[in-house]
Amino acid sequence: MLGTDLFVAVKDKLDAAVYDLPEFDITNDRQLSEVVRGSDVLINCAAFTDVDGAESQTDHAYKVNAEAAGRLGVLAAEVDAWVLHVSTDFVFDGKLDRPYTEADAPGPINAYGKSKLAGERLLLQSGCRNCIIRIEWTYGLNGSNFVTRLLERAKMQKQLKVVDDQTGSPTATTQVAEVILKLVQRKPHGIFHFASEGYISRYEMARFIFKSKPMAVEVLPCRSSDFVTAAERPLNSRFGCTKIKTLLGEPIEPWQGPLESFLGKL
Repeated sequence: MLGTDLFVAVKDKLDAAVYDLPEFDITNDRQLSEVVRGSDVLINCAAFTDVDGAESQTDHAYKVNAEAAGRLGVLAAEVDAWVLHVSTDFVFDGKLDRPYTEADAPGPINAYGKSKLAGERLLLQSGCRNCIIRIEWTYGLNGSNFVTRLLERAKMQKQLKVVDDQTGSPTATTQVAEVILKLVQRKPHGIFHFASEGYISRYEMARFIFKSKPMAVEVLPCRSSDFVTAAERPLNSRFGCTKIKTLLGEPIEPWQGPLESFLGKL
């Protein structure tokens, strides 16, 4: 999802190549070495993102999200390549009563979050020049996400329950792609949080979606505890994005405009 939008954003501005499954496997050391050897900038969007699936496929999630990121860093250090690694709000437990900043201590509460945090740490330990961008609540045209899943459910059900105790910032992958392009041009070091401006609950987001794209469906609020899932989700996914706004010297667009634009394309 992000990788596709990112390539669209950079293809006319950078000499870029895309590597993806099934032709390329980031856990294949030989393939990874070949890619790194000919690069001076590496952007890692590869991830095992099945949050519930990671609970039963812990080893595979760790291999993709952690081991591969660490190996990428080691290989990049050997050729002095700069790495931008994409991470997630799931590295936090969601219990803080304010937006999370880059200085806050992580504490993931599920296997997916643990594997992503391990990937961050292995990359940092590798000694390569790197930047980590944590993103949240992403949606885009080229993959499954909360928005598309909700619309699919609405075609089959006349009443939908959506959690009102999970809060974050809906963020378009097109927005993330544009920010990554700007980071590549600056090549900073460190961890940065990025999300659309403003916060909303999943329930409020659903109401916004069906107001913009009317369907014969009733949306009802519920609690996360009402749903039995393999993986626990953080309730607070709010990011403080002052650090990246200061670096880029510009504000971040509020979530409403990009989401409305995305819905108009569906």
